[in-house]
Amino acid sequence: MAAPLLIIAAGGTGGHMFPAQALAETMLARGWRVKLSTDARGARYSGGFPEAVAQEVISSATFARGGPLAKLSVPFRVLGGAISARRSMRRDRPAVVAGFGGYPTIPALSAALTLGVPTMIHEQNGVLGKVNKLFAKRVTKVACGTWPTVLPEGVEAEHVGNPVRSAILDRASAGYIAPGDYPMSVLVIGGSQGARILSDIVPPALSSLPREIRRHVRVSHQAREEDVERVAKYYYEEGINADVETFFTDIPERMTEAQLVIARAGASTIADLSVIGRPAILIPYPHAAEDHQTANARGLVQAGAAILIPESRLEVDALAEQVALILGDPDGAAQMSRAAQAFGKPDATEHLAAIVEGLADERGQ
Repeated sequence: MAAPLLIIAAGGTGGHMFPAQALAETMLARGWRVKLSTDARGARYSGGFPEAVAQEVISSATFARGGPLAKLSVPFRVLGGAISARRSMRRDRPAVVAGFGGYPTIPALSAALTLGVPTMIHEQNGVLGKVNKLFAKRVTKVACGTWPTVLPEGVEAEHVGNPVRSAILDRASAGYIAPGDYPMSVLVIGGSQGARILSDIVPPALSSLPREIRRHVRVSHQAREEDVERVAKYYYEEGINADVETFFTDIPERMTEAQLVIARAGASTIADLSVIGRPAILIPYPHAAEDHQTANARGLVQAGAAILIPESRLEVDALAEQVALILGDPDGAAQMSRAAQAFGKPDATEHLAAIVEGLADERGQ
């Protein structure tokens, strides 16, 4: 008898593909067969999946790209993809189909629903993406990576957390060294979008800290390529020890060593912060779809693990005040660290895998 088959449907961004990859690896380890269903764009981002994961490129499209003619073709391309996915599923019937968001998931989920195959979706952000919102009332199970998540009326969901990479898991609940009269690390990560304002505001805010705090501060600042030189020069001229790069390959290590993290509020950043357990000042990217970064930050803020500053209120003095409050209060910072750890979901991938197996068991797979 063939091993049960899980079809994972995912779009082409890292936010969708990373948790999908984590689930694929876990299900393979549990003896399942796994197939990735995506479109041509998504296939370009699937290089990290294990070789044992079969990849099926299905036709799909979005109204968000292309001119009028391209938009007119969208329904036909999606329908063609759904027909192709249904034909494939009839040849090799999956036990479960799991969607991770993005328009390339539409064909596989649509086909599964017409065949009565158990389905689930996983939403990474605190607001359902357009495709996940479309399927939320139709699938068998909704799993959320961020909590609380804004859900359509009548939809119930299970908080499983967002899967994190092994380098983060290895540092789950790592010991926290509270701020004190010794070198203190501040990690600044702005993401690929909207990092400019952090490069404008964070350096002068750190420079204006009270002398007894500022003299101990060491900074790791991730900046856009065009900002690296000026940010590094500013820190140098202000006498602040800083490492300024476009990308840190050792974020897990730097986050573990940090007394404070200043960051945007992407779903993966929130997951990393909560699994390792570090105090944070979060500045949500205001142009994210449906302001989902503000929703992402809500749980950590309510747990007492983070301070939220809307970008509209991000000023040098306001940020300096919040940094000083955290770095000047060792007991409070340690409590924020504990609150982040308590909020974390290091077992997110295992939880997702258990949901998949539960859905299969219900159908006697």
